[in-house]
Amino acid sequence: MVLYLEGNAVEAACDESLLSLVRREGLDADTLRQKPLAAQIGGEVYTLNFNPIHKTEQGEELRSNVKKAGGRVKLLRYSDTMGRRVYERSLKYVVFMAIRRLWPQARVMEHYSLGAGVYMTIEKTPSLCEADLQLLEAECRGIIQADLPLLRERLPIETAIDFYRGEGFADKVRLLKWRQFNYFDCYRQEDYLDYFYGEMTPSTGYVHVFGLQFVAPGMLMLLPNDADPERLGVYTHSPKLASVFAQSDNWGRLMRCDTVAELNAMVQDGSVRELVRINEALHEKSYAQIADAIVCRGARAVMVAGPSSSGKTTSANRLYTHLRVLGKSPVLLSLDNYYVDRDKLLPDESGEVDLEHIDALDVARFNSDLERLITGQEVEVPVFDFKTGRRAPQGLRIRVGEDEPLIIEGIHGLNPRMLSPAIHKDSVFRVYVSALTTLNLDDHNRIRTTDMRLLRRMVRDYETRGASVEHTFSMWSSVQKGERVWIFPFQEEADALFNTTLVYELAVLKKHIFPLLLKVQPESEYYADAHGIIKFLNYVQDADIEDEIPPTSILREFIGGNTFYRE
Repeated sequence: MVLYLEGNAVEAACDESLLSLVRREGLDADTLRQKPLAAQIGGEVYTLNFNPIHKTEQGEELRSNVKKAGGRVKLLRYSDTMGRRVYERSLKYVVFMAIRRLWPQARVMEHYSLGAGVYMTIEKTPSLCEADLQLLEAECRGIIQADLPLLRERLPIETAIDFYRGEGFADKVRLLKWRQFNYFDCYRQEDYLDYFYGEMTPSTGYVHVFGLQFVAPGMLMLLPNDADPERLGVYTHSPKLASVFAQSDNWGRLMRCDTVAELNAMVQDGSVRELVRINEALHEKSYAQIADAIVCRGARAVMVAGPSSSGKTTSANRLYTHLRVLGKSPVLLSLDNYYVDRDKLLPDESGEVDLEHIDALDVARFNSDLERLITGQEVEVPVFDFKTGRRAPQGLRIRVGEDEPLIIEGIHGLNPRMLSPAIHKDSVFRVYVSALTTLNLDDHNRIRTTDMRLLRRMVRDYETRGASVEHTFSMWSSVQKGERVWIFPFQEEADALFNTTLVYELAVLKKHIFPLLLKVQPESEYYADAHGIIKFLNYVQDADIEDEIPPTSILREFIGGNTFYRE
C-alpha cells in the first residue's frame, strides 16, 4: 500500500514499521540534526515503531488515523518542538533507568528546566556528589550503546498501581488513583517500568548527545544545543533564577502541595480554599517586599518585564498599590504605547512582521521621554491605538515628582537598550516576573512552565477576544522565539525575580480550557499540542472556587474579574 513519507510515495507492507520505511528509503541519518526521531500523521505524534498498515477481516488496511491523513507522514527531527520533547523523554528514561540500577533505593525527582537542561535531585545515602555523576554518566552511556528498544505496553490500571506500590513509587500510586481510564501505557526494560506521557524514540541509542552537571544539591540533565544538536547545550549559572525556583519549592512544601495528586486531594476535601488563601498571602507578602526594596533604593522608575502571560500588568498594578501604602504616588506607563506604527515596520526574512522584536518599539523616543520624566520635566507620552495599528494623534501629557515613581510594564523592560547612558542605573529598579510552575504530576514528570503560560494565554485569548485555542497555538512558536532572544537572556539582570504561578491555578484553569481543547480535531495541525495538554489535565480535578479568588489575583488577569481593569 502507498504512503507519502516526507511527500514521497513509498510502498509499505503490512505490519512494517515507520522505522523500517525510514531506513529503506534512505531517510535515516547519523547526525542528530537530520535523524528522524518520531513521526506526525495528521495531528498526532507516533513512535517510529508504529505500524501504519494492519490486517483486518477485510484484508490489509491503513489504520484509521493514517487513512484520514491520506497516508501522509511527516518525520519529526530535533529542530521540531515535538521532536525535542520526544528526545527529552527518551533521555529521561535512560537517566532514570541508570539511577535505578546504581542506587535502587534512591528517590529521583525532576523539578524544572534550568538553562539548557532539566534540574533533578537524587535523594540517597550518601548524598549526591560530583564523583557520583561520573558513575551515572558511564551507566547511561552503556544503556545508550546497548541500543535497547523502547517498546510501549498497556497494563490494567490496577496492575500498574500494584507494581509501583511494590517498587516504592508512592508518587505514581497516588497519581494513578486519579487516572480516568482503566489502563496505563508504559515502557519496560527488564524490571524498570516508567512513562513520560508522550512518544519516545525507537530505542535508547538515539539519545547519545547529553551531559550531566552537578548543581548542588542536585544535577542538570543537559540536552543538545537547539541550533546545533550535535553539540551539547551549555548551562550558564543563573543564581537568581535558581533562587526563585528554590523559593517556589519551599512554598510548595509549606502549602503541602508539590504534586497534582496532593492538589486533587485538597479539591476533594475542600481544603483547596485554604490553599488559595495561603498562596495569595504569599504573593501579597512578596509584592510588599519588592515595594520595600524599591523605596529603599529610592528608585525613580520601576521596569516590570517578563514573557507572555506571566502576569506583568497585574504585577505592575499590585506594586502600585504597595507603593501607595509606603507613601508614594506612582504613575503607570506601558511600553506597548511605544510601538512603531505597523505600516512602518519592515518584514523579516520570512516575510512576517516580528512584533516581539525590540525594534518594533520606538526605543529612542522612550529613552528621551524617560530621561526627561526622571528629571521632573513634563512629557507628552504616546498612546498606541491597537485597532488602527498606529500611534494616536495626541498623546498624554505627564510630569512626575520626587514621590511619584514611574512603573513601566512591558516585555522588553530588562533590555539594556531601554536605558540610555544618561540614566543612572540605580535610579531604575528592575523586576522580572514569570510563571515558573514547580507543581509536578509525579516525581518523574514535571509540568512545563511554558505549558502553564500557554494555558493562561489560551484562556485569556478566548475570554477577552473570542479566539480559538488553535489561533493561540498558531502564534505561540513566534512568541517563544521572541522570548528566547529578547527576554530570557536578561532575566539575571533583574533586581527582583518573582514567580507568579499559583499552585492551585491548574484546578481553576482546567474548567475554562478543557472544553476548548477537546474541540481540536485530529486533522488539525495543532491536535498533537492540544492532546499533549489534555493528557496531563486528565489527572487534574477542576475546582469551583472562583468566589475565593481575590479580585486583584494574578489569575484574574486570565479568567476575568480583575478589578484593576474595570473601566
